Amino acid sequence: MSKIIGFSMLWWLLGNPFLAVIVLLLLIYIIDRQFIGLSPSMIKPLKRMNRISKLKQQLHTNPHDISAKQELARLLMERKNYREARHLLEPLQESMDHSAEYWDDLGTSYIHTGDPERGDAAIRTALAINPRVKYGEPYLRLAAMYSQSDKNKAIEVLQSFQHIQSSSCEAYYRLGLLYEQIGKQEEAKNAWEEAIHIYRALPRYKKRHERKWMMKCRFKRGIA
Repeated sequence: MSKIIGFSMLWWLLGNPFLAVIVLLLLIYIIDRQFIGLSPSMIKPLKRMNRISKLKQQLHTNPHDISAKQELARLLMERKNYREARHLLEPLQESMDHSAEYWDDLGTSYIHTGDPERGDAAIRTALAINPRVKYGEPYLRLAAMYSQSDKNKAIEVLQSFQHIQSSSCEAYYRLGLLYEQIGKQEEAKNAWEEAIHIYRALPRYKKRHERKWMMKCRFKRGIA
């Protein structure tokens, strides 16, 4: 009802229904990005491309900058350019063998370049160093990898994830999707319910990041 009233007011102010629709959609997008975050960012891909370009220039000047290589690899994986990320990460094993984040990144690049066994080994190395690395997301990567080929192993990994009591609503949303995928509807619903419970207990500064995942969980729980 409020959208209809808003559209009518914009139409009256602008004198053009098509312009009113564009302005209304723009306002909805701005409000969503500011307070909810369900809409994809139009600025983030541009910032990422710019940062990738700068990091490549930085590495051209200093090819031994390990932190720049790690950041570049993560940005490339966000763009699903896993092969180039793997090429950057593999030579760093000796110097980064203590870093759980590094091993998870390397394992992710292996999984997405057709090398699941090495991916499993690298991610398990990450979890051995720090079981809570990246809020437990490596467990979900392993479970997703095994969800098609070995459901029992996928469930085993999911149970390990639940034991760490992650505070990531996104992680529990993805956990629910995996349970749904392997036919465990009640467990899926419980995972989404847990995300909603976690969200309520989060400090205000973290709720902004987790809000869209909580809302997705609320929607999935509602239709489950």
